[in-house]
This record gives sequence, structure tokens and C-alpha cells, in this order.
Amino acid sequence: MEYRNATVKDIAGVSELQKRYHVSTINENDKADGFVTTLFSEEQFKMLIEKENGLAIACDGDKIVAYAMAASWHFWSAWPLFEKMISDLPNIEYKGQILSVDNSYQYGPVCIDVEYRGKEVLPNIFEFSRLQMKDRFSVLVTFINKVNPRSYAAHTGKLGLEVIKTFDFNNNHYYELAYDMCRKTPGSNI
Repeated sequence: MEYRNATVKDIAGVSELQKRYHVSTINENDKADGFVTTLFSEEQFKMLIEKENGLAIACDGDKIVAYAMAASWHFWSAWPLFEKMISDLPNIEYKGQILSVDNSYQYGPVCIDVEYRGKEVLPNIFEFSRLQMKDRFSVLVTFINKVNPRSYAAHTGKLGLEVIKTFDFNNNHYYELAYDMCRKTPGSNI
């Protein structure tokens, strides 16, 4: 398995994976195994790659089997949900520091092909993504919809993310989680 930063040539493969596991298009039988809720256009993927170097992918040969997004709060600020999270950062303390747009960033979504779930892909793509961002930020922040228990279990149980609060937005209920960027990812072998 190869873990690397995506290039614009990878956008079609990432878009296909997103389409297969997006909440609006996923097969109902697969929904219990996790899904992504934020839909990105090819142009948004391109901006994420070119401006943030924030799209990590896992490849099995020529096949893109997973992706993980990560970017500064500035990148995410165009979305109303992230605006809400940004405005609340000064009210959150994690590991002795008050969160800000300067010391934290937003990770996710992450999407893994069902054939590769429950294996080493999640800890390794998380670690690869962490290594890309650790020199810029000391804290990773993310959110998980409460109707996605598989993602919650994977991120808290396998990876060690910590719930820092819960919040509601647009009639959805979320966990907000954080991770200390100094910590190597548990279970990663990269």
C-alpha cells in the first residue's frame, strides 16, 4: 500500500470513491459501515491539493482506496458548519492551550473503500496526513455526526482522538474531537 499526497491527476479517482460512500449516494446496506457527509466538487479537491497540500491518499497499485482531507481553518471557512466551529475555537481548551486558527486545523473527512476497512489503512492514512500537518499545527480538530457510530468508534478507539465537546448544526448532532499532533498514530506502521 502506498500513502502519498494527491495530485490533480488523482481527482477523478478520489471523486469516484467519494461518490460511492457519500450519504446521498451510498448503498443503504453499506451505510452502517460508515459514510461521508460533506460533498466536494472537483474544483474544491483541486484547491485543497494546490493551496493546502491537504489531500492524502492510499493506493493499492493504481487504485485509490482511501483519502483523508486536512486543511487550515481559512480553507474551510467558506462552509457554514466550519464557520460555526471557527467561531467557537477560543472557547475550547485542549492539552493546556486555547484553540485558535493558528494552532489547530480541521481534519476530515476520511473515506476508505469497504474492502480495506478494519485493516491498517485508517491508522496509516491518518499518520501520513498528520505528518504533513504537524509542523504547521499542534492540534488536529474534527467532527463526527452522531449517526455515524463506526467513524466515532474508529477515531476514538483505534486512533485515540478525544471528544472535546458536542454541538448541533442544521438539525444534526456532532461530536467535536481533538488530537495532539505530537503523538504518533497508534497502530500505524509508517
